[in-house]
Amino acid sequence: MKNKHKTNNNSLHFTVKEATELLPFLLEVMPNRSRNSVKSILTRGQITVDDHLETKHNYPLKPGQTVIVLKNKAAIKQDQLIGMSILYEDNDIIVINKEAGLLSIATKKEKQQTAHNQLMEYVRKQDPQNRIFVVHRLDKETSGVMMFAKSEKIKRKMQDDWKHVVKERTYVALVEGKVEKQAGTISSWLRETKTHLMYSSNDKNGQHAVTHYKVTQSNNEFSLLEVQLETGRKNQIRVHMKDLGHPIVGDKKYGATSNPLRRLGLHAKILSFHHPETNQLLLFKADVPKSFLVKAK
Repeated sequence: MKNKHKTNNNSLHFTVKEATELLPFLLEVMPNRSRNSVKSILTRGQITVDDHLETKHNYPLKPGQTVIVLKNKAAIKQDQLIGMSILYEDNDIIVINKEAGLLSIATKKEKQQTAHNQLMEYVRKQDPQNRIFVVHRLDKETSGVMMFAKSEKIKRKMQDDWKHVVKERTYVALVEGKVEKQAGTISSWLRETKTHLMYSSNDKNGQHAVTHYKVTQSNNEFSLLEVQLETGRKNQIRVHMKDLGHPIVGDKKYGATSNPLRRLGLHAKILSFHHPETNQLLLFKADVPKSFLVKAK
């Protein structure tokens, strides 16, 4: 069965017709390219499956999914960022919409393909002296709005007064099961194990974490929640959803048993804050991935 495809100047779009793996699929839809050429397209991060940046050769594909191949010219164009797009930029800050699958900052294993590294290269094209600073982070598998500072001074200004500077941080979480209570608040003290797993405790020596949620749609299998952070602790929403008895889909680390999205069901939808220099209130929004809405219908 032939895979449909459409094209624009920068990318090729393919609809998956039958279950297969990503590398064989790409070899089939791009018959004029060698195996090594297709592998390097994958490695360079030019492939998106639905709303997810994917580099694994054996990533399983399902019928109905959309595979987007970013053309090489587009991938190496000066302003082409892989796995993210710029929502706003001025002399002090850059705000991006990050896809799931892209690291915020470098790890021991991955140094190059990160939001921080790409933005550093991007600003240095304007001036080799330019730099980018991390203000806050999103987990690799979390998508949505994220901001960076263009100077150490702005970074410190934002971080030192984060609680007052940030007016709204709204996430959308797709969780397992039907959440019966339509709205609620979860409050606990978070601690971290030696294996870097966060957990809630009654020990007030931990970091106090407060999460507000409301159910926006649900069925017997999944619920879609709008989640607002009062505090921004590591893995806060993930731990609190586990505490609620409804772990985030795809979050095996915190108790999930299903992974229908084949990514973490967490998306940073809104970030609103006072600009560190002008004090103007700014609000940035990243649309909720369609796959979240479909599952909770």
